[in-house]
Amino acid sequence: MAKTYDVVVIGGGPAGYVAAIRCAQLGLETACVEQWTNFKGDPALGGTCLNVGCIPSKTLLESSEQYHHIKEGIASHGIRVEGLQLDLNQMMARKEDIVLQLTNGIGALFKANGVEWLQGHGKLLANRQVEITAQDGSTEVVSADHVIIATGSKPIEIGAAPVDNAEGFIVDSTGALDFREVPGTLGVIGAGVIGLELGSVWNRLGSKVIMLEAVEDFLALADQQIAREALRQFKKQGLDIRLGTRVTATQKTENGVLVSFKDKDSEQEVTVDKLLVSVGRRPNIDNVAAPEADLLLDERGCIYVDDKCETNLPGVYAIGDVVRGPMLAHKGSEEGIMVAENIAGQHGHLNYDAIPWVIYTNPEIAWVGKTEQALKTEGIPYKIGTFPFSANGRAKAMEAATGMIKLLAHAETDTLLGCHIIGPFASELVQEAVLAMEFHASSEDLARTIHGHPTLYEAMHEAALSVHGRALHKINT
Repeated sequence: MAKTYDVVVIGGGPAGYVAAIRCAQLGLETACVEQWTNFKGDPALGGTCLNVGCIPSKTLLESSEQYHHIKEGIASHGIRVEGLQLDLNQMMARKEDIVLQLTNGIGALFKANGVEWLQGHGKLLANRQVEITAQDGSTEVVSADHVIIATGSKPIEIGAAPVDNAEGFIVDSTGALDFREVPGTLGVIGAGVIGLELGSVWNRLGSKVIMLEAVEDFLALADQQIAREALRQFKKQGLDIRLGTRVTATQKTENGVLVSFKDKDSEQEVTVDKLLVSVGRRPNIDNVAAPEADLLLDERGCIYVDDKCETNLPGVYAIGDVVRGPMLAHKGSEEGIMVAENIAGQHGHLNYDAIPWVIYTNPEIAWVGKTEQALKTEGIPYKIGTFPFSANGRAKAMEAATGMIKLLAHAETDTLLGCHIIGPFASELVQEAVLAMEFHASSEDLARTIHGHPTLYEAMHEAALSVHGRALHKINT
């Protein structure tokens, strides 16, 4: 007789493990199925994000920024450093230690909350049964009153550049997080979030980085005024970003990887030591459900869900990267909380209009809400308020006075519609706008909120004042 749970969660990444913990907090007998094994070969929770995604990439971004700052930027503070050396092995060891601490921490949270970890690959069968296949090939079947699918996403592959992380010449993001030598030249296919972040890491550590992006518009999802400034800053840092460039073929040679590509003018070639393929991610639906389960997919290859993340199968839910919407860890986590609370009879809700986006480059880029181009397309009347970090005292003191904050407010109601930032700690600053939008605040509300001095947050205050031409520390136009 199959063991029965109140909830079985398939997937232990940020969406799945958060859903499992919240279900357990609400008194539901919960199990989480996860098959991941880490770099040591041990079973691990946390999925892509904690093991080979958000956490290791941000760790390397921080380490590489520290190195680059000491090498290039510390002298202006009156600090002289001689004999600077890069210990890449130690940098990687620190990354791995942080990953282990956090993934082991999830295991501790499972134990503390009474979540049972079923190690192996989970597959949805008919009637809310789940088959778990262990590493040794053995299987067991459990039943649940409710099933939550949270199997995440995986890198999109392209035929022109087949990835082989083990060989280490043409890699995806997993491989690019584990180089043991700094490549002399790193090619990057795709200039999106992953490409920019990992390209920045290796650029800071000494690689010549060439980025080949197929589309003409840089960071098309971002506000284009912010995107133009970002492109200018990244090129200034030495990133060779080539837009409107489509890779047609790759060939491994004695000298590295020969990359053939087309731009609007001609066919070209470049040889790089390593090549990173980062053209996006796709839902991980491989072997997630048996055919007899009749799980419905949408036209984009995502699992179909309604506004509450329930699939076409009663009692079966899907959350995170495997469903519609942005592939962001925090979006998946909040969907997991919403679903858990709805299963428990509460009223879970998620405001999809107030989900922040962040790119952890330097300068950081972050935004929430509508872009200016979206407001124009939708015919929504709006006002703009901007403020440059070059006029912010704290940013000046930090040697980080690059970029700006841009607020968009409804022209008639003054409701805050969007916030777009490029500059220091944009990832932190944007949270004020997220909170304001969650409470349907106006730009006037932000303008009349007292901000400490001197802080970076004063730039948010000034941008809000600027919406109505009242900025105090810039010339209003």
